[in-house]
Amino acid sequence: MIPDDQVEEVRARSDIVAVIGEHIPLKRAGKDYRALCPFHEEKTPSFYVVPSKGFYKCFGCGESGDVFSFVMKRMGLDFTEAVKYAGRKAGVEVREVKARPEYQDPNRPLYEANAFAREYYREQLADAEIGRLARGYLKERGIDADTAEGFGIGFAPDEWRGLRTAAARHGIDDAILLDAGLVTTSERSEEPYDRFRSRIIFPIEGLTGKVIAFGGRLFGPGKGAKYLNSPETPVYHKSEELYGLGRARHEIRKEGAVLLVEGYTDVVSLVAHEIPNVVASLGTALTSVQARLLARFASKAFLLYDSDMAGLRATFRAADVLLGAGIHPSVVTLPRGEDPDSVARREGRAALMGYVEDAVDVLDRKLQILTRRDRLSSSNDIRDAVDRLLPTLRATSDPTLRDIYITQVEKKTGVPRATLEQEVSRVRAVHASSSPRAVDARSTVGKTPKRGVGPPHQLLNAVLQDRQLIDTASELIGPEHFVDMAYRAIFLALLENPELKSAPEHMAPDAVNRLEKLLASPEPVEDGARVVRDAATRMQSDALQRREDELRRGIREAPDQEDKRKQLAELDQRVKKRREIDPSHWTPAVRHRPGPGDGTASNQERP
Repeated sequence: MIPDDQVEEVRARSDIVAVIGEHIPLKRAGKDYRALCPFHEEKTPSFYVVPSKGFYKCFGCGESGDVFSFVMKRMGLDFTEAVKYAGRKAGVEVREVKARPEYQDPNRPLYEANAFAREYYREQLADAEIGRLARGYLKERGIDADTAEGFGIGFAPDEWRGLRTAAARHGIDDAILLDAGLVTTSERSEEPYDRFRSRIIFPIEGLTGKVIAFGGRLFGPGKGAKYLNSPETPVYHKSEELYGLGRARHEIRKEGAVLLVEGYTDVVSLVAHEIPNVVASLGTALTSVQARLLARFASKAFLLYDSDMAGLRATFRAADVLLGAGIHPSVVTLPRGEDPDSVARREGRAALMGYVEDAVDVLDRKLQILTRRDRLSSSNDIRDAVDRLLPTLRATSDPTLRDIYITQVEKKTGVPRATLEQEVSRVRAVHASSSPRAVDARSTVGKTPKRGVGPPHQLLNAVLQDRQLIDTASELIGPEHFVDMAYRAIFLALLENPELKSAPEHMAPDAVNRLEKLLASPEPVEDGARVVRDAATRMQSDALQRREDELRRGIREAPDQEDKRKQLAELDQRVKKRREIDPSHWTPAVRHRPGPGDGTASNQERP
């Protein structure tokens, strides 16, 4: 026999249009497909395939079913053979197990508890009095009853043990509810209480359609974070799932493109406005696992994140992850202060899709911003601009697209192609490099810090204990601030997957060893945000100090007075900037003292 979870995975991943289309010619009819029925004689097509629901039906003879039943009837296969056939088409390895009457999915109790919880929350939303204000809120957000029903949206009232009590009446004990993350405990009381209270509830489904977790948006008198998600459980790994993908996958495959937004309400709102090929990550930065999942269905992605600076940084990080999975990302620019939900509600579907049609390739968007900020004129700015563009060049797995990108950067910055290719190769090799003395992507000056000490270690230790701090860190520093290549590899891995629990493939042995030690024996951190800010400030200051040292050597060895003057001017700027960034760690240094004939100011000493 084939386990139920395997059957459901094949069903979820199968492209029913592609499978049936191999046997009969299908023609598009709106969102569906039609053909002459293969099961009876007819002259007018009455056989329809509905990809959004994964089934077919003939309105002439009444035959209907899913991908398995079609293969069984058309090819004369039994159920097991049909699942294997569809599995091969979908790229799923199907395994058989010996039939055991007592066989049961070990996670079945968790799925059953989640299914019960979804119905409980839906009942609360539908209750005339309990759900009245919540229904009004959804209506104001443009989410009608049909859309709410389609997503299984519910409401958790302001009760500490409402769900727990209802579950107990249905024989679901506390241990299962705890394992499913539906109830929790506190330091003050070990008695379980409902995790979600005073929240609009969004059930999170896996590709198979089973409820695996929940997300709750604060509503009403409750206190706490605006959004609250289920914790990691045996059936829910947030870095591997995408909200809405189960219901959107057929439309995504049909369009060849996905709209990627930040939250549940954005997904639901866009679907309510007849934009079905949309998904969202689940409270974390987009991961490589999620990107590879999307790559099964789409070759293009449109990023509709918030228009503020934090949203722009998240956009560029997500775009690089998508490029690594072979998906071509474009950036959608919404009006300042707006998000997809607000645009859809205020301006409607046509206006939102207009913004999508005006989307710009991610590298083009970066170049637009750099040009607008006049960061492509001076030598120093161009050096900084290249550093900001390198992550995208490095991430691009499609060699043709990477070649196009390098050509664009060469044209815009004036940096020779050979130099760019060398830089790309150097940064792409960070994970594979085993030398802690590998050349820094920005400067060859500076010693490798002692292992286990210094601001890079402090910063990474803090981030590993509170993964949300990776956003704070990435706003302040970049990979180029890590001279130690092992620490840099860890930082890059965390940027790609903030939920990192073990070393990724191809990470250098030295970095793997360092990461494992940090994970196994974390040093206690109080006020992690402050630790990250302080460490980042020191790293910025250290980078400036290295450049200052380099300039001082250059001044001593300068071949002419003009070159000396230029380097002195830059040194003066760097010293001032370092003093502004980190006055607490700044110490005066005797600057180069010009001698007779230098053509510069006199023997004045300045810090």
